[in-house]
Amino acid sequence: QVQLVESGGGLVQTGESLRLSCAASGRSGNRFTMGWFRQAPGKERELVATLTWNWNGVDSTYYADSVKGRFTISRDNAKYMVSLQMNSLKPEDTAIYYCAARGNIATARSSDYDYWGQGTQVTVSS
Repeated sequence: QVQLVESGGGLVQTGESLRLSCAASGRSGNRFTMGWFRQAPGKERELVATLTWNWNGVDSTYYADSVKGRFTISRDNAKYMVSLQMNSLKPEDTAIYYCAARGNIATARSSDYDYWGQGTQVTVSS
């Protein structure tokens, strides 16, 4: 069982930055994916970004079109932790952000992810 602990989030103004972090208690599978989904009120949960530890030691990343060029996902080399640096935040980025993980390649379906964090609120005021 992998446990995910999130940190970060908060209230910022348009154009400002925030950093989210998620630490996993372990990993599963030859490929291990950690990433972030978000869910705004009345909307479906959507994938924001993922990072996959591959068997060959080369990471692969994915970004939703809506955050490309503004958000960056990275990992800590010493442990299973990912961070999401969010720059140039917009009001439409306001949502609860959830860390998720699975022991396989990244997918966009939230139902494919086996492990979830508790969620952290990000609010961007205009």
